[in-house]
Amino acid sequence: MSGPSVVALGGGHGLAASLAALRHVTDHISAVVTVADDGGSSGRLRREFDVLPPGDLRMALSALTEDTEWGHLWRDVLQHRFHGDGELGGHALGNLLIVSLWEQLGDTVSGLDMVGRLLNARGRVLPMAAVPLTIRADVMGQDPVRPLDISVVTGQVEVATTTGRVLSISLDPEEPPACEEAVSAVDEADWVVLGPGSWFTSVMPHLLVPGLRDAIVGTGARRLLTLNLQMHTGETEGFSAENHLEVLAAHAPDLHLDVVLADPRVVTDEKLLRRVCEDLGADLVVTPVAATDHPGQHDELRLAAAYRDVLT
Repeated sequence: MSGPSVVALGGGHGLAASLAALRHVTDHISAVVTVADDGGSSGRLRREFDVLPPGDLRMALSALTEDTEWGHLWRDVLQHRFHGDGELGGHALGNLLIVSLWEQLGDTVSGLDMVGRLLNARGRVLPMAAVPLTIRADVMGQDPVRPLDISVVTGQVEVATTTGRVLSISLDPEEPPACEEAVSAVDEADWVVLGPGSWFTSVMPHLLVPGLRDAIVGTGARRLLTLNLQMHTGETEGFSAENHLEVLAAHAPDLHLDVVLADPRVVTDEKLLRRVCEDLGADLVVTPVAATDHPGQHDELRLAAAYRDVLT
């Protein structure tokens, strides 16, 4: 298998699902991962060592691990999480390994490449920015007593779990330096894949890093956006599929899309959704990509088949 050169952007479980599917389509994958996580093991390591949060990077590496006994073993080791109330409690071993390599090698990308070699990963994992980021959101109705008031919510965890309606997001620092290798990967790609994932905290932050946004907007690659399987969760409570595209366009008005991929379950008004896609320059592809027994989760092979039909 060879296939097109694909850059997949996102974070967390959404990006992991996309990468697991893309492994069946091409050997040329670069994952560009958000670096704004401030919770759990990643948040603790970020605060203590002033490093990029490693958790989403670890998940992306795990998703790209080769499908062999060696790969499965090291994937499970990387994902192992310590229990208990001690200092290691709650830490994922892979997070500690990644931070250790960063300290040994003095370079973020080299450390991630080294973990990829250990896993025989079928692709490369890169951070979207060279510094850790903080997400800030303007939220309406955070205080249920004052439903029309707009407040600022700070931090990935707080934004992802807000009870209000997210209106817009920004980053701190406002113009962070992009990872140079990530920009180069986008420049050289055949396809750029955005989503699925938490819309405001995993997908859209890539469009707020100036160097990376310029690369995504200006690349000669085609651009595919994968919509989520669940529309009304946390930060996007009350959002339709059309709303997801509209807020994306509001934050990156110069962004052109070629294809929007959607599962039939999230399409409530196909004619309207097609019109919104056309405004972004995109064709809408509606095809089942959800697991039949877990409709809120992507089926790896179904998603792979959808990507194959679009990308090749």
